[in-house]
Amino acid sequence: MAKSLVAYFSASGVTANAAQKLAEAAGADLYEIRPAVPYTKADLNWTDSKSRSSVEMKDPASRPEIAGKVENMEEYEVIYLGFPIWWYTVPSIIHTFLESYDMGGKEIILFATSGGSGFGKTAQDLKASVPETTVIREGRMMNGRMDPETVNSWLVQMK
Repeated sequence: MAKSLVAYFSASGVTANAAQKLAEAAGADLYEIRPAVPYTKADLNWTDSKSRSSVEMKDPASRPEIAGKVENMEEYEVIYLGFPIWWYTVPSIIHTFLESYDMGGKEIILFATSGGSGFGKTAQDLKASVPETTVIREGRMMNGRMDPETVNSWLVQMK
């Protein structure tokens, strides 16, 4: 059986909750992608074009620094990668995470949370941050209440 990791970035705790449920259901290790400089409420104000998150998302080269590292990334074959949807795509810090490791030959299954949008072009946007041998699969939006039965059913579909 492939060893799996649930890696997630959560700005408000919603994605963290989904990641914890997923890791438990999948029997996977759990890793939080934390920015080296934590986001403040003002940083996350998407209505302010000068907020940190707005500035990062406007710059395709933005790669916010991450605090910490997965020490044994080479052991994982499957990575469930979770994040909130920002501006109809993935937050810049997720590119930082993917580019920090050799993801060649791994399968990355996406899950996300959002107040109203879907994955958009997220999977396509992430392809530039991983080698061609990496498989990126659009997984599931994990908004609202995710009971164990729903999570387990989704995991079966992903295999």
